[in-house]
Amino acid sequence: MAGKGDVFIIGIVGGSGSGKTLFSNEIIKKLKSKHLNKIAVISEDRYYKNWGEMVGFEEANKINYDHPDAFDHKLLRKDLADLIEGNDIYIPHYDYTTHSRIKEKSEKIAGGVSVIILEGIMLFNDRKLLKMMDFKVYMDTPSDLCFIRRLMRDQNERGRSVESVINQYLETVRPMHIKFIEPSKRKADIIVPDGAQNKTVIDIIYNKVKQLLKKNGVKNG
Repeated sequence: MAGKGDVFIIGIVGGSGSGKTLFSNEIIKKLKSKHLNKIAVISEDRYYKNWGEMVGFEEANKINYDHPDAFDHKLLRKDLADLIEGNDIYIPHYDYTTHSRIKEKSEKIAGGVSVIILEGIMLFNDRKLLKMMDFKVYMDTPSDLCFIRRLMRDQNERGRSVESVINQYLETVRPMHIKFIEPSKRKADIIVPDGAQNKTVIDIIYNKVKQLLKKNGVKNG
């Protein structure tokens, strides 16, 4: 059975469109180049509450999805604990058009991982999740760049109109960023100002992972 000392958890937080996924991919490339292959990536986006089932489609359309309470952090913590213990988990698949989870599309992550990368917008606002992380990164990306990336993503991947994306940005995304996300940078171990290509930070993270796993007798994962 695995334990917390056998698994290194990296938390990556930043506004929507800040480059969290790109940065995660760079970390993975670095770890795999050093033969650390047992890596799991979990996105907080997969853990929105099952609003369509809970309140119905019409009410779900009114939910503020840029608020910490929009997420099922309790389920995320449970899945993390199971992974730490070496168990398989099935992470939810969230359908943005119906605001519901599709059970048939849940994704299996096999137990036995050495590194877990968590990425999301509100992870640092959950104290219990925060305690589970070994290293915390904040992506400090300019807001105009974040908005452009979000606009392109929501149009291309979620079929949304420019007007709806702009309205959501002004009504909830920007205010919630100021209230919840921006202040959470104080909880980070390191702040990344230059986006996904910051090699110095990636090297720091790799060395932290290597030190902890070596300390606990974990060889290449």
